[in-house]
Amino acid sequence: MSDMLHQIEPVIPALRRYARSLVRNRAAADDLVQDCLERAVSHWDQRRDTGSAKSWLFAILHNLAINQFRSASARIQHVTIDEAGEHEIGRAAEQEQKLMYQDVLGKLARLPDEQRSVLLLIAVEDLSYAEAAKVLGIPIGTVMSRLSRARERLQQELENPADNQQRNVVQLRSIP
Repeated sequence: MSDMLHQIEPVIPALRRYARSLVRNRAAADDLVQDCLERAVSHWDQRRDTGSAKSWLFAILHNLAINQFRSASARIQHVTIDEAGEHEIGRAAEQEQKLMYQDVLGKLARLPDEQRSVLLLIAVEDLSYAEAAKVLGIPIGTVMSRLSRARERLQQELENPADNQQRNVVQLRSIP
């Protein structure tokens, strides 16, 4: 039991980050991590790799998220404006950092799911190519090509804002 806790506990913050990036909702991400940990503890003796549990935990989390996405797409929830809270409707940015952060997250969200998953696992969660391949159930070569395409696309998005974003910029004129 202590071996299990010793391997699982340090990975929890990384699982929460990855879950938040997948579901984009703090409460739903915490529920997803809770489900992942529950499944990991109940199936601890069934894992194949007796080494590090990190990639195994990420695989469980990833698969649970995929299952949630599939079930959520089958049912659509409608919320009226009266029922929606202030935080669900939107709020203004508090500072420039937040705007930049949201911009990067938005551009990251526009990446295809397979590229975004690989980029997050390797760049943010610091998994090796082999561990990411195991989590996603794909060959290492596919991980490397998806990562390369994700990095290129994200860099292009950051360097060259889309046309509609440039149209939203108001040019101020100075009066001499």
